[in-house]
Amino acid sequence: MHTVLLFLHLAAVIVWVGGMFFAHFCLRPVVAEQLPPAQRLALMAAVLGRFFRVVGLAVVVIVFSGFARMGAVGFAQAPGHWHAMAGLGLLMAAIFAVIYLALFPKLQAAVAAQDWPAAGASLNSIRRLVAGNLLLGALTVAVATLGAGLVG
Repeated sequence: MHTVLLFLHLAAVIVWVGGMFFAHFCLRPVVAEQLPPAQRLALMAAVLGRFFRVVGLAVVVIVFSGFARMGAVGFAQAPGHWHAMAGLGLLMAAIFAVIYLALFPKLQAAVAAQDWPAAGASLNSIRRLVAGNLLLGALTVAVATLGAGLVG
């Protein structure tokens, strides 16, 4: 069971952090260069809608598998870096919840109303939080891989 939980955990992390990297550094700049605001904002709202549904599932898998692994060894006996990963992961999940439950509906509503300035402002707020979550994700991967050397 340990191996299955680890696989699920890592697969979900790869989807979430890799997807943020792709969206932030590959998709967004090209879309901004090549499409006018109306098309760019509608496309990004549609792409993010699909991505956020996948991320929602990934977050559930990450939290479940991470805490299941910690529970299997005992929370008090779990290495310090596992606790650091859990804390960072829960912070990332909270940031994602703000993006998905508060900011993304504003983007969708603004796109539906063809209010491009409001849609642009919403997308920019999402972009900033995704960038922050991407940094937290990179830190979490560092803690996971470098482990006890970083966090006693």
